[in-house]
Amino acid sequence: MANSLQRFTLENLHTRGEWVSLEETWQEIQDTNDYPPAVRNVLGEALAAISLLAESIKFDGSLTLQIRGTQPVTMLVVQANSNAGIRGIAHWQGDIPSDASFNQLFGAGTMVISVENTPKKGQQQGERYQSLVSLNGETLADCFKEYFTQSEQLKTQLWLAADEKHAAGLMLQSLPEDMFDKTSQNNHWTHATVLAETIKKEELLTLDASELLHRLYHEEEIRLYDSQAVHFECSCSQQKIEGTVYSLGEKEVNDMVAEQGNISINCEFCNTHYQLDAVDVKRLFSDANVTIDDKTLH
Repeated sequence: MANSLQRFTLENLHTRGEWVSLEETWQEIQDTNDYPPAVRNVLGEALAAISLLAESIKFDGSLTLQIRGTQPVTMLVVQANSNAGIRGIAHWQGDIPSDASFNQLFGAGTMVISVENTPKKGQQQGERYQSLVSLNGETLADCFKEYFTQSEQLKTQLWLAADEKHAAGLMLQSLPEDMFDKTSQNNHWTHATVLAETIKKEELLTLDASELLHRLYHEEEIRLYDSQAVHFECSCSQQKIEGTVYSLGEKEVNDMVAEQGNISINCEFCNTHYQLDAVDVKRLFSDANVTIDDKTLH
């Protein structure tokens, strides 16, 4: 099933996991920009990864993965919300070989994973958590392994793949060691990950969860849960755009309208075009109920 995520448990290996496959959703995100193949593929992997990560943690708001590179890819951002909506963009410079490696794309960059919860009643801002990881690995999956090790969470490993048609991912996570004998748990984890290492890119991209898990773990006891839909969702809106413009101040906005005739803004995530003219600006600054959100296009 396209655009879906499924959780599973390897019962006798004391390991849980998730599988995700994106098709139409991945196509919608690609339609917003003409990405070079190497950039497109790592963006697809990041979208699969953020979908898996969003399902594995508890949050009510947004989960963001941002990679700041040196060159030629200067920025990659993917985001998931607590309703299984995802979006993503990447910025690059110059011509990029189709076989460019992960390190060649980002150079000496950094990866930031942040969670921003929706403000509760009476709060101006929700709780925010952030983790910073150096891009030391040879793949995005390697960087996530470093992230989980650094954050001292449960043993976790990801396998990611993307091409022009599909983006997919598999995640394994060891159950807490205090639930079982430590030696046995380590042996189970090693066995589960060694088998997962045999997965081929084509299998990850084309097989559904049931067939993939059967090929990897046909001798193990597998419990596969119902699938969940994943969809493309952009959080931009007229209200948020107006809030961003309002934050610039009335004088600066009026000067911009006087010089340009209007204010035009494109959302990079979905290519929606917003335009405010002099009448809109006058209404905006006479309306006290304006939501200021300077993260709309970030």
